[in-house]
Amino acid sequence: MSDIIQLLPDSVANQIAAGEVIQRPASMIKELVENAIDAGSTDIKIIVKDAGRTLVQVIDNGCGMSATDARLAFERHATSKISDVNDLFAIRTMGFRGEALASIAAVAQCEIKTKKTGDELGTHLLIAGSQVEKQEAVNCPSGSNFIIRNLFYNVPARRKFLKKDSTELRHIINEFQRIALANSDINFSMEHNDMPLFQLPTSNMRQRIVNMLGKSMNAQLVPVDTTTSLIKVHGFIGKPEAARKSSGDQFFFVNQRYMRHPYLHKAVTEAYSNLILPNTIPAYFLFFEVDPKIIDINIHPTKTEIKFEDERAIWHIVNATVRESLGKHNMIPTIDFDTADMVNIPVSEEVDDKEAPKVEVNPFFNPFETSTPDPSSFSGEASYGGGSSNGGSAYTESSTSSTPKGWEQLYQDFESDKGSMPFEQEAEPAEQNNTADFNNEPTQQVIMSKGMNSESSGNASCFQFKNRYILTSGKSGLMMIDQKRAHERILYERLLLSISTQQSMSQQNLFPEKLEFSVEDTLVVKELMEELKLFGMDLAETNDNSFEVRGMPVDMHQMDPRMLIDQIIHDYKSGEVNLEMDLKERIARSMAQQSAIKAGHALSTEEMDELLGQLFTCQVPNYSPDGKPVISILSNDEIESRF
Repeated sequence: MSDIIQLLPDSVANQIAAGEVIQRPASMIKELVENAIDAGSTDIKIIVKDAGRTLVQVIDNGCGMSATDARLAFERHATSKISDVNDLFAIRTMGFRGEALASIAAVAQCEIKTKKTGDELGTHLLIAGSQVEKQEAVNCPSGSNFIIRNLFYNVPARRKFLKKDSTELRHIINEFQRIALANSDINFSMEHNDMPLFQLPTSNMRQRIVNMLGKSMNAQLVPVDTTTSLIKVHGFIGKPEAARKSSGDQFFFVNQRYMRHPYLHKAVTEAYSNLILPNTIPAYFLFFEVDPKIIDINIHPTKTEIKFEDERAIWHIVNATVRESLGKHNMIPTIDFDTADMVNIPVSEEVDDKEAPKVEVNPFFNPFETSTPDPSSFSGEASYGGGSSNGGSAYTESSTSSTPKGWEQLYQDFESDKGSMPFEQEAEPAEQNNTADFNNEPTQQVIMSKGMNSESSGNASCFQFKNRYILTSGKSGLMMIDQKRAHERILYERLLLSISTQQSMSQQNLFPEKLEFSVEDTLVVKELMEELKLFGMDLAETNDNSFEVRGMPVDMHQMDPRMLIDQIIHDYKSGEVNLEMDLKERIARSMAQQSAIKAGHALSTEEMDELLGQLFTCQVPNYSPDGKPVISILSNDEIESRF
């Protein structure tokens, strides 16, 4: 029997490796820019066309490569960063495996022009599908110029699975931001289809954040700086009021390398507990400086997952650091007694003894008396005897003489006036009615109204429990309805109906609100502007990354447009949308969730009746737009079994 195990050809092995290292155009830009940083570049320019499908070009002014190095750099595991296994535990460079260029050359058409500083001529190299097509000397600037065309041209299945251009461009922007934030001492520029997206000059860390994410971010940054024997943490966190629904402004860096770490992300968010709204995420830009020996960055091909030697200790340090920074900058509510508007309580300078004021009391006052006794007839002293020699007989005589006539008339209609009684029943002697009559209908309403809100009389059709649930009777039992989810379902179907009938209405704002977004979110808003107009939301682009909200949907004119658009951006970015109707449903769901009445909102009986009436006319009244139950029924049998 012949042997069946054989070595894979290099071209096939490189394509397999490319499946891990080069997942999309953004991965390719990450690898090329990191190599440029390792080469000591101070100026890096990125040119992208068709979201990286057609062209990705990275130009740097680094140290460049010789002809031999340029050719060898495209071989697998060829690197200048490490020479033995011990170097893996002291890595401070971005790339070290030697897989990036070999993987790119296996699935794209590559061209490189590079020259070492001081050399007269550089090298021009053409490689496609891991095969060298051309190598020659050329006159070019010092540094490197990588040109990558037609990504996945020889792997059509991989190319077919690329998302649409807007989605791929957002991934490219994400990778660019991560690298640019970690290297504020380098000048970066980026353009897409001949349109500039970023122009980031050399600056400090705070200015780099502002240049990248917008001027409004400057007022929201809170500095962080802590040094321990295990780790140094510095950077910035966002103010609690700036927390947003959508993610994207959360960055961890370890030794200038971006990383994803859900465990440490929780350490930051827990420091904001009770300071931010539910389901919102604070912004943070945290840089860790640690000994390379206590971390492992070689656990994933993309090198974005990093393992710490003592993650629990790091967690507590990060959590305490964020809490300390929030406290230092008065982000945590405190009682401040050192205010300029304190009330000055005047202090009297007189020291003379004060006499207690005398209060005149009329001991003979009778509320049933038509005429009031003359105040001169009694003394203002505390003695009720009025100086009488019989020790109080004056009070008795006066009290007897001042009894009003006809006082019996006050209660003559008490027995017959049933409307004056608290319940619709006659009073009975206590010895004849020792137990309460629980069959009395008004009494039942009083019992049920405890803990519920109702503005109706005893024939109310529904009640509100804890300002969150609506309780009403049904044929099969007691129906409990979540008011927020019910309103979401109503608004959701109403929005979809309005766009299907082209009857969406917009209420114009008297004073348009201006909103500013990051470059990534700006691309999303531009893509969704036409769909948002179908729902009655009137947006107008004013300048780069800024928009004006000129009108809101009629049913949602009181909604905060910033929160609404943040929710739409978050939902849009959380999943890929291909079909036009899917996009409309996603926007309608986001609008309904943000505009629905909240849990804790008190409703009148008329409002509850209206809400239930609209709910049961919906096509799917039992579930909210995101599939959560709206109605729960406590059956008659279950109720009876409890008694």
